[in-house]
Amino acid sequence: MTPEEIKLHAERRERLSSSYKRAFEEISAILFRHDPISINFDDNTDEYDAEAGTIISRIRSDMSVDDATTVVHEEFVRWFSRVDAGPKSKYAEVAAEILDAFRRADLR
Repeated sequence: MTPEEIKLHAERRERLSSSYKRAFEEISAILFRHDPISINFDDNTDEYDAEAGTIISRIRSDMSVDDATTVVHEEFVRWFSRVDAGPKSKYAEVAAEILDAFRRADLR
């Protein structure tokens, strides 16, 4: 990502975190707990905030788990790399939890 794209995502993330605070925090916590790319060092609880921000902006309540898995995987590929992200199948459980959290927050 370019610095401009990172800045735009940071600004978008700030707006989203205000509007969707509970869902945003829960999605970040789900990512931190699952730690799909092994960056959880126990004290860096905001490590997945960037990914949570771009995921929450793309997720919809009416998505299937497979569609949500695609979104989560695509975001990890975009933020890191296809190699670092690994296979889409690795994100199925994470995506199911994210989708559940999103639906509980009733965000549309």
